[in-house]
Amino acid sequence: MAEQPQQPTHRRSVDYEQVGSDYLEKRQLKKGAAGWVLLAGLGVAYVISGDFAGWNFGLAEGGWGGLLVATILMATMYTCMVFALAELSSTISTAGGGYGFGRRALGPWGGFLTGTAILIEYALAPAAIVTFIGAYIEALDIGIDAGWPVYLVFYAVFVGIHLYGVGEALKVTFVITAIAVVALLVFIVAIIPEFSTSNLTDIPPDGSSGSSDFLPFGWDGIWAAFPYAIWFFLAIEGVPLAAEETRDPKKDMPRGLIAGMGVLLVFAALMLFFAPGGSGANAISGSGNPPVDALIAVDAGSGVTDFVNWVGLFGLIASFFSIIFAYSRQLFALSRAGYFPRALSVTSSRKVPWIALLLPACVGFLLAAFWESEGARILNIAVFGAAVSYVLMMLSHIVLRSREPDLERGYRTPGGTKTSGVALVLAVLAVVATFLVDTTAAFITLGVYAAAALYFGLYSRHRLVAAAPEEEFAAIESAEAELAH
Repeated sequence: MAEQPQQPTHRRSVDYEQVGSDYLEKRQLKKGAAGWVLLAGLGVAYVISGDFAGWNFGLAEGGWGGLLVATILMATMYTCMVFALAELSSTISTAGGGYGFGRRALGPWGGFLTGTAILIEYALAPAAIVTFIGAYIEALDIGIDAGWPVYLVFYAVFVGIHLYGVGEALKVTFVITAIAVVALLVFIVAIIPEFSTSNLTDIPPDGSSGSSDFLPFGWDGIWAAFPYAIWFFLAIEGVPLAAEETRDPKKDMPRGLIAGMGVLLVFAALMLFFAPGGSGANAISGSGNPPVDALIAVDAGSGVTDFVNWVGLFGLIASFFSIIFAYSRQLFALSRAGYFPRALSVTSSRKVPWIALLLPACVGFLLAAFWESEGARILNIAVFGAAVSYVLMMLSHIVLRSREPDLERGYRTPGGTKTSGVALVLAVLAVVATFLVDTTAAFITLGVYAAAALYFGLYSRHRLVAAAPEEEFAAIESAEAELAH
């Protein structure tokens, strides 16, 4: 049995169990599979489906003005957060991502709650995305209706590619994302000639407090549009989950994160202005396929419309495919450290966490199959989990800057804790907004969260694995603090 570091008794809030010397050997990821370009592509891939579907529901909730204000605020939050995550991921370069950051800064409970919130986000997001994929396929009018057979095929094919190997999966992701970018550019070029500022504000005011042509649903519409503005950027924070499979995480992580965020900001602005500005905000406010419906509304011609529909499908596939990677790595890290059952982190001969890939896929498929009419609610559950994780990760950045100012960092956030502080305040507002917009989704998320916390508090908290990378440092740091006293 391998000897493992132990935390001092009076400082311990968890207990560690001894594991065999081969424990980590059975839980190895493939090293050096990605450089910063692939990481940037991964970041864009996580999010790009939000440009094709989901964001436009914010038009129905807040009108164009409400969605614009919400998007500016959320773009600010994500930009500040990405700078903070660039520092954290270059400092704590493990597969745990947000769990690793929270574990080091906020202790075992902080790490568990951060990682679990991210896991809820990533396990649910593919289920929402696959329902949008079904809507796109149905719009192709090729005799295939959206439904569980379509969802099953997509889960089976793309989980299968991940099972083959991470290097191959990331390259496929990059290619799919590049094709999706082409579809977005073609759509923008096709819709620009139809642009009119009057189209942006064609949703009539409803008479509520503060309502106008710009804010047809009043001030409350801004709050209501928050979750859909988040969809322009949701999941970029998953890039650090690839840290253990990156060639040089201290350099590649910051470059990949920041480059990916830059691309996403450009596309969010283009879609927010030109899609409703071309077709009218009202025409696409409830669409499951807004680029195609926008082109149909302006009679752009079947050639360009079919192209955007066919090729635009790759945008949804890119996010679906890449977020599968993200949930598997988050679950892998939490399982490897003992927070969730350890069997979930066992890797195959190709260094792939195969159980961590398959189990959330089954959950996502069942949700999509039996709750397919509730794609927006599934999306809101994912967004609520994400917003909670943002609060905890930004708090982690602030705590580590304060408590460990001399910690070796491969990258330092411009503005330091002021930058992460801005992101923290906006993340708290995002949590409040998502709760107010869909209380049912929020309570479902909190219920799952509470059940997971109960499991950790009563069981796994007493059976953690000190040898796991995220735990090993904490144990050593605690022992050093004990000696200092």
